[in-house]
Amino acid sequence: MGARRKARELAMQMLFQYDVSRNEPATIQETFEDFEKSKVSTREFAARIFEGTVREMETIDSMIVAQAENWRIERMAVVDRNIMRASIYEFLHENETPKLVIIDEAIEIAKRYGNENSSKFVNGILDGILKRYNLHD
Repeated sequence: MGARRKARELAMQMLFQYDVSRNEPATIQETFEDFEKSKVSTREFAARIFEGTVREMETIDSMIVAQAENWRIERMAVVDRNIMRASIYEFLHENETPKLVIIDEAIEIAKRYGNENSSKFVNGILDGILKRYNLHD
């Protein structure tokens, strides 16, 4: 697994923990052993995605809800919504990775951590957001 994929997985796991616990982001990072054990570059990228997503969550959630007709954010699977949140943050603020690569990474993470429908759901929402907000590279 590449360093960026590992960072994205760590960010999603920390977002999951934040979503469920609402603990302070700094506390989550300090107490998350896999994050602390990671290489510096992986940790830095994961922290940037995690902290940025938490900071922009209201805006990101409104984008998800606008795209996911008839779905409330709180009814979506916790894993799915946090994969999408991190990916949308990356669409908006991390310009070194092509958007379609970000979606591919999100699909792979959804396959690993989500349920049998997660990858399709995540793909559909993220692809729709790219089109709706004209975010293509």
